[in-house]
Amino acid sequence: MKWQGKSRREPSGGKHIRSRGKRKFETGRDATDTHLAAARIKSVRTFGGNRKMRLYRCDVANVIDPKDATTRKTTIETVEGNPANQYYTRRNVITRGAIIKTALGSARVTNRPGQEGQVNAVLI
Repeated sequence: MKWQGKSRREPSGGKHIRSRGKRKFETGRDATDTHLAAARIKSVRTFGGNRKMRLYRCDVANVIDPKDATTRKTTIETVEGNPANQYYTRRNVITRGAIIKTALGSARVTNRPGQEGQVNAVLI
């Protein structure tokens, strides 16, 4: 299980004595790498009873054309670039900031698909 609490070591390398143990709200989850394929979504309960939609696979995007401010749903052909990780491009992983090739042209992903359950993008 992933844990996102404070480290037991100081930045200098010294040991930090904890005043309490680990807590459930400090746990984390694995990152959702959204791949280019037929859609697969799961709902996950988060802190406070809220919901996140885990988008594991996706092949459509809501693309905004900034010239005429219209939004169209279009298919994603491939991932052209991903500044988060150079290997994500080869594996067709879609994250925020990724450049995707669509039927309308190249677009930049503006949301976090692994946490919102859809892909939104703006034409560039």
